[in-house]
Amino acid sequence: MNRLNGTAPLGAGAPTAPRPDDPADTAEAAPAVVDALRGLLAGPTGLGTSAARLFRADLTPPAAPAPGPALEQPADGSSHDPGPSSGSSVRVPPLYCPDAERDDPALGEEVNNRLVEWAEEVGIFRGRLERLRSHNFGRLFMLAHPDTDDPDRILTAARCGLAEWAVDDHWVDEGEDTSPELIGSRLALAHAVVDPVRLPARYLAQFENVVRQEPVLRAFRSCLDHLARIATPTQVARLRHELAVMFVGYNQEGEWRGSERRPAVWEYLLHRYENAFYPCMVLIDPVGGYELPAAEFADARVRRTYLYAGTANVLLNDLYSMAKEDPTDTNLPNLIAAEDNCSLQEAVNRAACIHDELMHTVEAECAVLSAAGSPELRRYLAGLWAWMGGSKEWHATSPRYHGASTQ
Repeated sequence: MNRLNGTAPLGAGAPTAPRPDDPADTAEAAPAVVDALRGLLAGPTGLGTSAARLFRADLTPPAAPAPGPALEQPADGSSHDPGPSSGSSVRVPPLYCPDAERDDPALGEEVNNRLVEWAEEVGIFRGRLERLRSHNFGRLFMLAHPDTDDPDRILTAARCGLAEWAVDDHWVDEGEDTSPELIGSRLALAHAVVDPVRLPARYLAQFENVVRQEPVLRAFRSCLDHLARIATPTQVARLRHELAVMFVGYNQEGEWRGSERRPAVWEYLLHRYENAFYPCMVLIDPVGGYELPAAEFADARVRRTYLYAGTANVLLNDLYSMAKEDPTDTNLPNLIAAEDNCSLQEAVNRAACIHDELMHTVEAECAVLSAAGSPELRRYLAGLWAWMGGSKEWHATSPRYHGASTQ
């Protein structure tokens, strides 16, 4: 019987990240869970409740919790690389997030070199390959998947991630024609590749001709073909679903660009719930060489935690990418500054608070779910935590966000 169908409480947990080798016995974990529940029940947590507290004019960042092994900050209290956001006077505060579990520069470089070779093969980032190389996406996926040192498995995830980012970099930001009115039709084509379209032979040939001419479409087909070599059909289907949701988010962003409409903060947070890192995170178990059981993957409590993690990590991306983006681009700090009529630094601080609150919720719920679930769920949740730590390290160091990329 799936232990998640029992009576284990949700929404709370011990304030330490789950580890694959932690004791799994629910009875042993119960006292810590109960104690944590008592603390958390003192006030609401989560994205749905944070808006009521975070957007007050008198908001100050909450005190940081006592550091633990996975969340230890530098002795001077600074982040690894706070860096400027959109100006030298705006700084990203230390964020509540684990550190990377491992750093293997040689493995990261091997994955990165092979990723750039694949990009050249399928035709994405043509004329920008050296800049792509400098961004070091291979390092990101090496950091995010510490439970394997197999470059082929890590490269499989990296190909999928790069295909996803190619949508943004080719069709939204830097392509030959980034007109917002084209994004819907382009994403329909992308979805027809991701979840292969069934057309009569006469018309399928016309569609295939379009695919041959569009590098982003070729990239999606290629990365999914590679994924199918290491993943089960169920795991591939999970990625297809998350990509479809991401495409919904891209369409929403296209409407903002086309109408030059600035969304409300709540609407942007909804957007980040749809356009986040879920398509990358959904590959944690196939890259690790196991499969999270379908019933646990679909459990509402597991998905809630998983979605919070992806939202938190994409808000981290918002904070670190401000230096790269145009000051008028749509991101959480800019929207908070406009809506709350506060300074950009205050808006950055408030965005960091939202990130941190989500991270505390993820951490607590991972502990409860880890105690109640299968060994595969414990491993998956540990992988989720490790993914966020690896992503933070890459965001804090990648030339993509720190001004040293090759032009």
